[in-house]
Amino acid sequence: MAKKEKEKEKEKAINTPEADAEETEKKAAFEEGDKAGGETVGEPDAEELLNKLACANDKIMRLAAEYDNYRKRTSKEKEELYAASKLSVISEFLPVIDNLDRALSNKSDNLDEYKKGVEMIGNQFYETFKKLGAEEFGRPGDIFDPEIHNAVMHTDDEDLGENMISAVFTKGYKVGDKVIRHAVVQVVN
Repeated sequence: MAKKEKEKEKEKAINTPEADAEETEKKAAFEEGDKAGGETVGEPDAEELLNKLACANDKIMRLAAEYDNYRKRTSKEKEELYAASKLSVISEFLPVIDNLDRALSNKSDNLDEYKKGVEMIGNQFYETFKKLGAEEFGRPGDIFDPEIHNAVMHTDDEDLGENMISAVFTKGYKVGDKVIRHAVVQVVN
């Protein structure tokens, strides 16, 4: 009951002539401030809102320009990194190409020396591959793994176990866990 009585007293205080007079004074002060060009407490003027809008628009435009510059810069950095990595790989293979050119220009009739030179070039080529982090895989006797091997033929062989590689047609290569080329193999059933 006490709550209802308090609410009734509040309503009476709001609806009294004094409360009405106070409300009328507030409205008159608001209108006077508006006519005089002064600031009012309750509502911002249009110029202030336009300034805030212009400021927010400026921030958005700057952020968009900053993002566009970031996107262009990272794209350019990627291209430069790709070009530098290509140059690095090519420079590693230049000595191999030089030795291959020397072997091709050799006119000697000694076939054994020529064969030995080509073997040395092959070894230099594989060493360069290893230096770059590439490794070969897919040898006869390895267990077949469909993630890195491509089986193109099946055969029956009692000497080798099931799912063993019996022949390699093309070696596979990988760098770390990334397969560059799958090994093409023959698998025992």
